Amino acid sequence: MRVVLVVNSLGAGGTERSTAVVLPRLRDLGVDASVVALTHRDEGDEQTVRDLGFPVEILPGGPLPVRVRTLRARLLALRPDVVHTAIFDADLIGRLAAAGTGIPVLASLVNTPYAPARLDDPNVAAWKLRVLREIDGFTGRALVARFHAVTPGVALDAQRVLHVPAERIRVVERGRDPEELGRRDPDRRARVRARLGLADDTPLIVTAGRQEFQKGHVHLVEAVGALAATRPDVVLAIAGRAGNATADLERAIGRLADPRRVLVLGHRDDVADLLAAADVFAMPSRYEGTAGAAIEALALEAPIVASDLDGTRGLLIDGVNALLVPAADPVELRRAIERVLADPAGAHARTARGRHLFETRFTLARSATRMVELYHEVAALPGRPAVGRARGRGHRRPATGAP
Repeated sequence: MRVVLVVNSLGAGGTERSTAVVLPRLRDLGVDASVVALTHRDEGDEQTVRDLGFPVEILPGGPLPVRVRTLRARLLALRPDVVHTAIFDADLIGRLAAAGTGIPVLASLVNTPYAPARLDDPNVAAWKLRVLREIDGFTGRALVARFHAVTPGVALDAQRVLHVPAERIRVVERGRDPEELGRRDPDRRARVRARLGLADDTPLIVTAGRQEFQKGHVHLVEAVGALAATRPDVVLAIAGRAGNATADLERAIGRLADPRRVLVLGHRDDVADLLAAADVFAMPSRYEGTAGAAIEALALEAPIVASDLDGTRGLLIDGVNALLVPAADPVELRRAIERVLADPAGAHARTARGRHLFETRFTLARSATRMVELYHEVAALPGRPAVGRARGRGHRRPATGAP
């Protein structure tokens, strides 16, 4: 089984990280995988993937037709059984490049990119988002053999927004390696906190994600600022590279009574350690898909407070393995964090259920096995998917790997 993965990059990001960690498992299961990236990134996992022996080719820049022709030539030379794409730019170039070659395309649905919350982003033009949505939906229905959704919620969103028929979507959840992540224990907690300059009894909130509008860091900073009235010793650690919301984040921190209570750590390769030392993992995103850090938090038994989002349906369950609050609501976010800190027994019960869920559904071995099954399904499909909108068919639940 030969697969070419077409991605925007192998830089720092959830999709990029998930691609990097699953590649060795795919190889162990008989998949000959190579990567074509649209952009080189110094940070992230590109060099790691190369060091593991996987070919990584950076597609030369240029106008869209030139990049499509270049990728098409590579696909015709490699003749993979499946082209697997993820994220809009790579999706579009991969779909167009494979069209007419007889090579089926599998497209990953990793987020809810057309969520209404995106219209609140000052960096997003509403007209442009509508155009991209129509291009994404049309090329997907016309040129994609199967869609891979990372959560049931993401799958349902694609049916509703992109009009993708449910029968062409398969849910294969992301996974992480429990051996690589390790476990939470007092010694690890103490070592990590010592590196951060924190005492063992300092309440520590950790969040992980690029400093982008999507991730909602400003709302978390506001929640922590309000929390200082009752918990003045709380520290917030933000892991993630700079982005288009960095200036807003800096202004929010500057408005705090004690800005030193926020540690802006930048890109980190030790997020698992941070989670093992955290009293709360906060995910204040405005929209989201799987969120690899949330899976890691389940594995490392970090109490989770997160936005209640369509994309994470089936992953985070309010009162079961997390406390969920309305997105962009710092008041409710603060209350949920206070509840975690005030009720260790309740937090422990949720983290125990979260660990069990991780072990049964979100291990890397399970994810890789199901992905290989999907590759074989796609490679065996007869003909090409028909062009047409799926309006009027209803939103049937897609086939899913979830129990």
